[in-house]
Amino acid sequence: MKFYSYDKCSTCKKAEKFLLENGIDFKKIDIATKPPSKAELTKMLSLQDGDLKKLFNTNGKIYRDLNLKEKVGTISKEEAFQLLTSNGMLVKRPFILGDNVGLVGFKVDQWQSLN
Repeated sequence: MKFYSYDKCSTCKKAEKFLLENGIDFKKIDIATKPPSKAELTKMLSLQDGDLKKLFNTNGKIYRDLNLKEKVGTISKEEAFQLLTSNGMLVKRPFILGDNVGLVGFKVDQWQSLN
């Protein structure tokens, strides 16, 4: 599984600890320097019931600076993917993607499905 995280993110640290404690194999990727690809975002979007907003880090400064709260509901999937692939800090994290699983954010009850 690919585990996109940001080292200064406390939630990402909790998620990584969970993965390690549960013996889940993963490849850690710095989301700030290497955001998920368009193909990965497409897969995650389908696993998130097509809700584009779930892919965005809505608490982030860049999200606020770009006034995306007003735009996310109206921009196209292509426009959203362009933003997300060009700036990993816009992507909701942690972001973990495997063969049949994709999770954004860290909620222990959801992450239990990775076991």
